[in-house]
Amino acid sequence: MTREYRGGEGIGSGAGGAGDAGGAVGWSVVEAAVPELARWVRERFGAYRHHVLATVRKDGAPRLTGLEADFRHGELWLGMMNGSRKVADLRRDPRFSLHANPGPGTDLAGGDVRVSGRAVEVTDPGQIARYAAAVRPPEPFHLFRAELTEVVRASTEPPYVVVETWVPGRAARIIRRTSNDPAQQGE
Repeated sequence: MTREYRGGEGIGSGAGGAGDAGGAVGWSVVEAAVPELARWVRERFGAYRHHVLATVRKDGAPRLTGLEADFRHGELWLGMMNGSRKVADLRRDPRFSLHANPGPGTDLAGGDVRVSGRAVEVTDPGQIARYAAAVRPPEPFHLFRAELTEVVRASTEPPYVVVETWVPGRAARIIRRTSNDPAQQGE
C-alpha cells in the first residue's frame, strides 16, 4: 500500500527569501527547510568522493560525467576541470542533476540521493580563491554554485521503498510503497 506524508514548510527561492514553488535555492535554504533530509543527503555525498553529474548536451541528449561535489559555506559547489564538456553544457543550459555515488553492493545504506537544479558559474576571484584555498583542486578549474530545485532520497524500510522529496516553496513529501502497489501515475 502506498502511504504518503507531507510535512514541514517549504522555504522560498532566490537568496533565501520567500518565493513560488519550484524556485531555486542555495544549500543553506535546504538545510533550514528540511534539516533531516539535508543531513542524509550530505552524509551520502560525503561517503564517497566521486559522483555522477547529468547535464544537457548541445543536441539535447543527456550527458553523464563524474564530478566531485563539495558542501562548504552553506552552498553546494561543483568544481570542474578547465575546458571540460560539462562546463560547456552548463554554460549553455544550467540545468543539472547530481546523483551520489551509491557505493559497492546493493544495500543502499543511508539511502540513494540526488539533487537537481541550476548551476551558476562563479567568476568572482575572491570566491574562487577562498574555495581553492580550502579544497586545493587542480588548477585551472571552473567553479559552479548549485541552486537547487529538487532534493530526493530513496531508501528502504521493509517492506517499503521510501521516497522523500522536497522542492522549494512546498512541504516535504514522503511516499512509502511496495512492489504490490499499483503503478504510480504522474511525473
